[in-house]
Amino acid sequence: MNINDSFLLYKLFNTICTNDNIEDFAEDLKLVFSDGYDLSGVNILYFDKAINKLKNVTKDFEPAEDYFSDDKLSVLMKIYNKLSEKTFVLNDDANLPDDIFDEEKIIAKSLSVGLKYENETIGMIRLKFKNKLELSKDDLKMFEMFSYNLSLKVMNIVLSKQIEVSSAFYKSMKDIAKIIETQYDFQYIIPIIGEMIDKFVMNHLIYVFIKKDDKYTLFWPNACWNKKVYQLIETLTPEKDINISEDKKTGAFALVSEGEVTGCIVAHSTIDKLTLEEINYITELTKQSAITIERANTYSEILQNATMDALTGLNNRRQFEIRLKEQFAIANRQNTPLCAIMIDIDFFKKFNDTYGHAVGDIVLRTTANVIKSQLREYDIPSRYGGEEFCIILPQTNIEEAKVVAERLRSAVEEVNIDIGGEKPVKLTISVGLAELDIKDMPEDLYMKADKALYDAKESGRNRVVVYG
Repeated sequence: MNINDSFLLYKLFNTICTNDNIEDFAEDLKLVFSDGYDLSGVNILYFDKAINKLKNVTKDFEPAEDYFSDDKLSVLMKIYNKLSEKTFVLNDDANLPDDIFDEEKIIAKSLSVGLKYENETIGMIRLKFKNKLELSKDDLKMFEMFSYNLSLKVMNIVLSKQIEVSSAFYKSMKDIAKIIETQYDFQYIIPIIGEMIDKFVMNHLIYVFIKKDDKYTLFWPNACWNKKVYQLIETLTPEKDINISEDKKTGAFALVSEGEVTGCIVAHSTIDKLTLEEINYITELTKQSAITIERANTYSEILQNATMDALTGLNNRRQFEIRLKEQFAIANRQNTPLCAIMIDIDFFKKFNDTYGHAVGDIVLRTTANVIKSQLREYDIPSRYGGEEFCIILPQTNIEEAKVVAERLRSAVEEVNIDIGGEKPVKLTISVGLAELDIKDMPEDLYMKADKALYDAKESGRNRVVVYG
């Protein structure tokens, strides 16, 4: 190797050591090579064994198929496979015999050099020359030495990325475990778990299902129309707790608690296959999620008496305030509407004064039961105090809330309360409702609904008034 080649090699090594921006790396190499070689292009490719694909190193390891045509990608794969047996491939022709490199000079339009790490070919660098170029044995030796150092650079980047993914995985595991320390409600916990896994497995849609009465109900996000997903989850059992589709694009992972399947997490894509590494990660995240949800159930049972109004079986005022803050956070994070309904039993004091507190309690329980019967499973009714009730309506706009409010008012009006031998007691309620505004705080939503309730009572009772 002559002194010029040695100096060029030094400049190449210096470029490897000092260049931290891998996206600019190829252009920097072209500038360095321009001293002795007239390059039109440099491709640095890494072979990811997990997905059996070449990745473009200088494009943040994105799949090479995004940057090359199918024909070109096929040629590159043949070159890569050939480089597992030899050091060089000339002119993109993997079929050229090895003895061509024994010649004093070879004519090159392109040269591909294998990247070797621990006796394994991890990728290649492909140099494309603007004009046909004579390469000597010294040139080839220089490229071989350069490729060895470039291999170390590429592997350092790969290992760094793996560490980042591993760190993100363990952070997600810890975050899921920590949710239970402050939250215990499905409405709040499961969307957070879904979002954490969704960010971690970015190339697949994530769904969270909860099993109730032997049926799977989609809990997060709002919709799943893919029949394959539903077919896949129906075959889950405590023993067969992972089910991967034949095309490897969809995976169902059971949430198992006390030997029973309580739900599942599904990763689905129409394009990308799940890698073995992703399957292992989702499996561990699902196990942690199952533990968190199980603990949430236990915690919820313990707290139920402390958070529930004993007379009506609805949430008490303290719990209403907690749930309002939770739903406020969800509505802001997911950009979904949120409404609140305030209810007051008309002339309730008259019931107590005329018939006694025992009948007053019956009126309260009856009203609470009517309210529960008219709501969806995920609506949140509470006894706010005295004869006042408050209902939180997640994912509901004001027009939909008006329908619910009017249905509640009408259902209560139709109730007859038998108080024993006398004429049945008739009930009516006044209703105020409001929708969360983008500038509102949680208490603003309640106060607006309360103001609307006041207007309903002032304007004659037994009616629904919308705030504003």
